Amino acid sequence: MQKSLESYLETAEGAGMVLAHARLLIKLTRLYQEIAPPHLGQASHLANYKSGIIVIHAASGAVAAKLRQLAPTLAGGFSKRGVECSDVQIKVQADETGKQSMTSTQKPLSARTSLELEGLRDSLPESPLRAALETLLTRAAKLE
Repeated sequence: MQKSLESYLETAEGAGMVLAHARLLIKLTRLYQEIAPPHLGQASHLANYKSGIIVIHAASGAVAAKLRQLAPTLAGGFSKRGVECSDVQIKVQADETGKQSMTSTQKPLSARTSLELEGLRDSLPESPLRAALETLLTRAAKLE
């Protein structure tokens, strides 16, 4: 006897478990957007839920660090809304190119700032600070 596709998808042996998990993730995503601070919610997304652990993917290391600080608060927020949540794990999710997304843009240095930094660099002895200033001056975009 041949089952219809719909009845197969509804059964536990079929894709029913996958569909149920997908529905749960949609619900949890909505809750996450309510719980997370707006600026962090925009730079991250709920990735998975398994055995009481919610996994969040952050767009950058900075976003991940802040979310890790908020993990107990996030877990509490899910629990208050009826979700069994023992932990919130935060991972940095690379973009399609394999690099972390850049949430900030490079800001150019004015001619005056460049000159002042060059003067500071030249006044310093060989040191990590001098090397860091050299790198900054080499890489920074300059206003013309």
